[in-house]
Amino acid sequence: MTVSGAFLLLLLFGASCLFALRASRLFAPIRMTARAQRFDRPGLRLAGLARAIGLHERLLQIRFAGIVHILIFTSFLVLASAIVQSFGAGLAPGFSLRPVGGDSWLAWLQDVFAVVMLTGVALAAWQRYVLKPDRFRGSNTTDATVIYLLIAAIVGGMLLEAALSIVAGTSASAAWRPVSRSIAALLSATGLSAAAAARGAAAAGWVHVCAILAFLVYIPGSKHRHMVLAFANVYFRDLKPKGELAPPEAPSASLHPLSWKDALDLYSCTECGRCQAACPAYAAGQPLSPKLLIMDIRDWATARGEGERGPLIGGAVSRETLWACTTCRACMEVCPVHIEHLPKIVDLRRMLVDAGDVDPLLQSALTNLQRSGNSMGQASKMRARWTRGLPFKIKDARKEPVDVLWFVGDFASYDPRVQETTRKVAIALSEAGVDFGILYDGEQNSGNDVRRAGEEGLFQTLAQRNIETLAGCRFRRILTTDPHSFNALAQDYRQLGARFDVVHYAQLLLELIEAGRLRLKPAAGQTVTYHDPCYLGRYNGGFDAPRKVIALAGYRLREMGRCRENSFCCGAGGGRIWADDSGVKERPSENRIREALSLGDASLFVVACPKDKVMYKSAVEALGVDDRIEVRDLIELVEVASSS
Repeated sequence: MTVSGAFLLLLLFGASCLFALRASRLFAPIRMTARAQRFDRPGLRLAGLARAIGLHERLLQIRFAGIVHILIFTSFLVLASAIVQSFGAGLAPGFSLRPVGGDSWLAWLQDVFAVVMLTGVALAAWQRYVLKPDRFRGSNTTDATVIYLLIAAIVGGMLLEAALSIVAGTSASAAWRPVSRSIAALLSATGLSAAAAARGAAAAGWVHVCAILAFLVYIPGSKHRHMVLAFANVYFRDLKPKGELAPPEAPSASLHPLSWKDALDLYSCTECGRCQAACPAYAAGQPLSPKLLIMDIRDWATARGEGERGPLIGGAVSRETLWACTTCRACMEVCPVHIEHLPKIVDLRRMLVDAGDVDPLLQSALTNLQRSGNSMGQASKMRARWTRGLPFKIKDARKEPVDVLWFVGDFASYDPRVQETTRKVAIALSEAGVDFGILYDGEQNSGNDVRRAGEEGLFQTLAQRNIETLAGCRFRRILTTDPHSFNALAQDYRQLGARFDVVHYAQLLLELIEAGRLRLKPAAGQTVTYHDPCYLGRYNGGFDAPRKVIALAGYRLREMGRCRENSFCCGAGGGRIWADDSGVKERPSENRIREALSLGDASLFVVACPKDKVMYKSAVEALGVDDRIEVRDLIELVEVASSS
């Protein structure tokens, strides 16, 4: 081995030791955290990994950023061969990768993709320093700058070494390096001698390998460790149904209350801010950014000593941050590396509830739920008062068998702003000849939002009571107009051993219309827009049925920019409907109404959730735009069409 080869080996050994030391400090907490079962269904996991990484499925949702990432990612794959070549030749003179067909095509690829890489880095820098999207607010700009400079040094050193070797006459692949030849021509025009070029090539080679080693040492402490960890994080993503929330784990002696997958999430975060841009709480000016939450927990988890680490809640993460979340899941839907923000928030909320640290308004609602089974604190016997005035008697599903058991929900039962809508659903079911019944005072809150507010014990109580009641009934399937109840009944109750066939009323209306049991006379093409409820759409994939009903009722649908999977939350979920929203910059519901108004020609804002009806009617009134847009429930379109 030559002297330079021995020196390179020494540098490589030192850099590798530093890398291992920094990585071991980073990942020490993971070995001490609770277990997470993520080793099932390897085929499905690999297929998702191929879509996420190979096809840039989520990255391309922001087109410019996705294309920039493709340029850098593909260039890295190609230029990895140049890194192997550089170290191989430095340690063993004469080393060559010698691909099939010689090294000509590989040299050409390296030259071309060096330019692609530099182009990608330049565009990334343009995005960060010139365009400055708001989603980058709070991200580590210095870290990004260091990475850009190191990549430029690595690629620039490689190109310069190849060009100087061409000038020196020592390049065996000069004919296949168009970019390096162009640089060599410029250098030759300066009168550079072959001997000087040879010395320069050696120096450029050292710049190249030293920049690579510096990159290696730097990566464990940089957000760019996602280059390695993103593959694992996507592979180990949660494959449970989106609406199913894991129960709390038993307390452990781990370093912090996070599983190894949680820790992997923290270290995989790229700080891209897509979650921040999608978050309704952040848009409302509340103290929650999903990105900053992950960064704060990461910094807390990697702090070296207990004294330096301090408390997680009330220290690294404020209680106000945790209570601001609407549990809409938009952050998780857009994250390119499949970070799971929401389960962490719910787990930390559980810790707050266990400590009795709950906002007064939320505590009042939880107390009502404990006492009377509904958040309004109303008597159970008042639950079915909305049925008064109907021209028929609704069956009591506890006393006689029914085909469809309607789980009505709290807001649809008790809130005066929604009760008329509830009656219209009952009338439509009756007109269609549906054999249905309700639980009357036997129904209690489904517990969906209770659970996501962190009150697991109360959720279990409510769920068990409902399951016991339903077990005493005879029915084929459960109907609900409330997506929150739909999610609890269809997803959460499965963990308690109760499996039901649950249908949202939009789907049932569509079935009845298509079967001719509800005969519509289509309206005259009035333009409407439709809001996807989070717990129907994003959580449970219920996107198409409401839209088909709207079309069959004769209305022309104009989609808002944020729709379907990327729909914007009304702000009511996760217990937020029971919380104080004073001090917010703009309520999510008001933000959404402004979006609908920006369409220009949509006069109706259609909803398919009782909470949405409440939230958006209030937003229209607060904005003073009731003369421009009207909030209508889906059943009201069907009602108007069938009676026209």
